[in-house]
Amino acid sequence: MRFFQFRGIAGLAVAALLTSCAEPTPAARPDTMIDLRTVASGPRVQAEELDGAIVRQPRNASLYARRAAFRLDAGQTDAALSDINQALALDDAPGQFYFTKARALRAQGFIKAALDATDQAARRGFASPELNLLVGEMHLASRRYQDALDQLDRALQQEPDLAAALFYKGLAFVGVNDTAQALDYLRASVARAPREPEILHQLAFLSNAYRQPDQAAIYAARGLKLDSTYAPLWYDYGRQFELQNQPEQALRSYARVAQLDSTFYRADYRLGLAAYKARRYAQAVPHLQRALRRAPRLPDARSMLAESFESQGLWAEAADQYRLLVAENPGNRRWTYKVWKVGNRARGVIVDETPRPAPVEAIEPLDFYKPGL
Repeated sequence: MRFFQFRGIAGLAVAALLTSCAEPTPAARPDTMIDLRTVASGPRVQAEELDGAIVRQPRNASLYARRAAFRLDAGQTDAALSDINQALALDDAPGQFYFTKARALRAQGFIKAALDATDQAARRGFASPELNLLVGEMHLASRRYQDALDQLDRALQQEPDLAAALFYKGLAFVGVNDTAQALDYLRASVARAPREPEILHQLAFLSNAYRQPDQAAIYAARGLKLDSTYAPLWYDYGRQFELQNQPEQALRSYARVAQLDSTFYRADYRLGLAAYKARRYAQAVPHLQRALRRAPRLPDARSMLAESFESQGLWAEAADQYRLLVAENPGNRRWTYKVWKVGNRARGVIVDETPRPAPVEAIEPLDFYKPGL
């Protein structure tokens, strides 16, 4: 199982793991298990070459299983799952078939079903580092860190230099807040797979998260030499500039991220934040909107978007955002007031916010003729 096949899942796992220590953002969305840009036509062609053999031998389960594996490597997950199910319908004895099914189910995001398939594979005698690696990765994605570590240890016992297992073990240690161990395993992984940009990205991301921008710059630069179009590395490179008080260089890197990958919401968030702070509200709006589409709970992003609309006199748009803030923060007086005020402006009613003078309390006159005085 090639290491690059795990690039998308690695991004998902580390985004969830580092939320508390690096970025004020929720977990990223699920991504594909395979980076299709790196896949040549080979697996697809190999799958097509089996078509004729399957026509001639429609009851041969091994042919369906082989085509399923090729289709899976080509990113054709639906077709792969159909093939492996056909193979199992013809012969449910080989554990390898269940392993292929587990890979296909994992690629579609069905972790529970994929884990069931790996159990079936193990019961039928299938044992390999790749099986333990797959199970460990799924436990990691489910934030069951100790279970992940157990499975990854088993993979490494079988193949000590398995770069993907070392990589995921590093991420698991991030999950249990053991930064030293996490960095050790990620460095061990990159030593065995020095040309894999994803490992360098995670090292740079983690270094930035723990306020080590000098190290992050080194890892990001190495990664960009390998793949100058990989958006996460450009983000890491920008973040280290930001941490070293070089905002202009940081913004240039974030802008590069936005050009390469419009779904990378962290870069849009940073660009929107910078524009908002500089009172360039019209520039802030599209970045904040894109960021919120991917991560609706980004801290302060919605309030910045609402205030950016309000500052431009876009009352209806601002009122919509303030209503969402009230829904997200029930009982918050500031947002409730903003809904009332901006909602009125959207209807053409100008609210008089001039402070009214406090009423003067009447003072009882002194009575100099009270008895005893």
